Amino acid sequence: MSLVLPSELVVDRFLPTVRAMLASRLAERGMTQQEIAAHLGVTQAAVSKYVSGDDAGDDRFREDPETVATVDRIAGGLADGGMDGYEALGELLELIRRLEDRGPICALHEEVMPELEGLGCDLCVRGFDAEVRTERDTLANVRKAARVLATAPGMAEYVPNVGTNVGMALPDATDVTDVAAVPGRIYVVGGRVEVPANPEFGASHHVATATLAANEADPAVRGAVNVVTDDRLLAAARERGFDPLEFDADYEDRRDHLRERFEARETVPAVAYHRGAFGIEPSCYVFGESALDAANLIGKLVELAEKR
Repeated sequence: MSLVLPSELVVDRFLPTVRAMLASRLAERGMTQQEIAAHLGVTQAAVSKYVSGDDAGDDRFREDPETVATVDRIAGGLADGGMDGYEALGELLELIRRLEDRGPICALHEEVMPELEGLGCDLCVRGFDAEVRTERDTLANVRKAARVLATAPGMAEYVPNVGTNVGMALPDATDVTDVAAVPGRIYVVGGRVEVPANPEFGASHHVATATLAANEADPAVRGAVNVVTDDRLLAAARERGFDPLEFDADYEDRRDHLRERFEARETVPAVAYHRGAFGIEPSCYVFGESALDAANLIGKLVELAEKR
C-alpha cells in the first residue's frame, strides 16, 4: 500500500503548477521577475523557469476551469493592487478545498493510492467518517469472500450456469444499493472460478434481495452466497448440523417470500434452496453474519460434499 496524503500532492503537484501559471500571467501583465518572485515566495531563478515554460506543471490543473479562473483572478488582483497576499492565500485555500472534493486533487489521490478507488472517499472534505469506514470494510469483506470462492477446491462444479455471487449488506440496509457484490457475477471459465471485478454497492439484484430478506429477519445476518442446488451440498449441510430450508422457486417477490419463510421459522437458516421451475435454475443460498462467513461455510460444505 502506498500511503500518500492529499497535502503531499498539493505541495508536489498543485502548487508548482499554480505558481507557474501565476508567473506567466504576472509576466504578461508587465511585472518583473523579481517582483513576481516576491509575490510567489520563490527565487528569481524559479520564476525564470516558470516563465520560459521549463517547469509547466501538471496539465490536469492547468486545464481545470476552476484553477484557471482562480489564477486569473489572483493575477489580476496582484497586478493592479486590488488583492494582497492574505486575500490571494484565501483564494488558493478555497480552490484547494474544492479540488479535493471530487476534483483533480481527489482524482490524483485515487491514482497514486489505488486503495481509495471506488470508495467515494471524502476524507479530505469531511474528515474521518464512520459510515465511510463501514462501507470500506464491507467492500473489503466481499472482496475476501470472492477470493475464497475463486480458490476453494471443487467450487467450480457448484457455480450455476447463470453465475454465482457473494453479497454483504450494510447495517440498516434498505435496498439493493446498500448491498455490496461483484459486478457481472462470478463465472466458471475453463474449469476455473473467475471473479471479473472488485465488489461495488448495487452491483447485484439476485443475491442482494436474498441478503436483504435475511437481514430483515435477523439483523446479525448480512452476508450471502448463491450456488446451484445439489443434493450432496444439502447432505453436507445436514451432516454439519444445519437444517436446510426449502422454498418455492416460482415466487413473485423473492425478498418478501424469503423473509416470510424465515420469520415463519423464527430464524434465518444457514442454507435455503429451491428445486427450480420453468425457466428458473435450481438455486441454493448460504447465509452468514458476513460475506466472508458465508463464503467460508460454502467452501467447507463443498469440501465435505466432494468427499461423499
